[in-house]
Amino acid sequence: MFYKEYPPHPALARHVACVWAARAPGGGPAHRVLPDNCVDMLWQDDGQAGFAVGMMSSAILVASARPLWTLAVRFKPGMAGLFLALPMQEITDQRADIDLLWERGEAERLTDALWTGDAPVRARLALIERALLRRLRDGGDDGASTGLAQRAIAALEGSGGEVRVAVLAAQLGVSRQHLAAQFRQHVGLSPKLFARICRFRKATAAIKAAPAPDWAQLALACGYFDQSHLIHDFQEFCGSAPERFHFSNPTVA
Repeated sequence: MFYKEYPPHPALARHVACVWAARAPGGGPAHRVLPDNCVDMLWQDDGQAGFAVGMMSSAILVASARPLWTLAVRFKPGMAGLFLALPMQEITDQRADIDLLWERGEAERLTDALWTGDAPVRARLALIERALLRRLRDGGDDGASTGLAQRAIAALEGSGGEVRVAVLAAQLGVSRQHLAAQFRQHVGLSPKLFARICRFRKATAAIKAAPAPDWAQLALACGYFDQSHLIHDFQEFCGSAPERFHFSNPTVA
C-alpha cells in the first residue's frame, strides 16, 4: 500500500497537520487504523462524495475490494470545526458526507476536479488546500471560540495525557463541566478520553521502538498507573493486548 504525507500550505499550517495520499491495492487484508485524536476529510476515486471521519474512540478496519486512491487532509486537534461548521461531537466515531456539510455545488466541483485529468498527486492535494483556504477566508478564523479548547489540548499533549482534568480545569480558571462541554464541541471527545488516547499513542510509539519491552516499566513511562491500565487501554483502543500489538503491523493514522 502506498501512503505519503505532505506538509500543508503555510496559511493552513496552524489548522492542518498534513495532507496525504494513499493507494490501496484492493483485495488484500484489511488494515487497522487506530485512534489518533485527529479528524480527517477524504476523497476517493470511487465515484462517491468525499467524507469527514470524526474523532475515533476505537480502532477501525479498512478494506477495499479494488484498487483505490485516497486524497485527504488531516486536521490538528480542535481545528476541523472551523471548516465543517458543526459541533464535533456530532460526528465522533462516524463519517459524514462532504456534500451534507458543505454547499452541494462546491463539494461536487471539488470532487470532479480531483479526479479529472492526470495531474500529479501533489497538485490534486493543492485543490483541497485551496478549497480549505476559501472556507477559512469566508468563515473567518474564530480563535476566540476555540481558545479554551486549544489551551487544554496543548496542556494535555504537552503532558503526554498525564495532567488530570480537574487540575487542568483549575489551571484554566473554568469548571470541569465547562471545559468538558467546550472540549466536546470543538474537539469531539471528552478531555479525559483525549488524554487516554494521548497516553495510548505514546505507548504504541514506545512499543515500536523497543525490541523487547519491559511492560511494567513501559506502562509507567507512558503515564499509566500500572501494567493492567496499559492492557485495558490497548484492549479498548485497538482490540488486542500490548504483546499482540508488538508483533503485529497496524496502521496508525
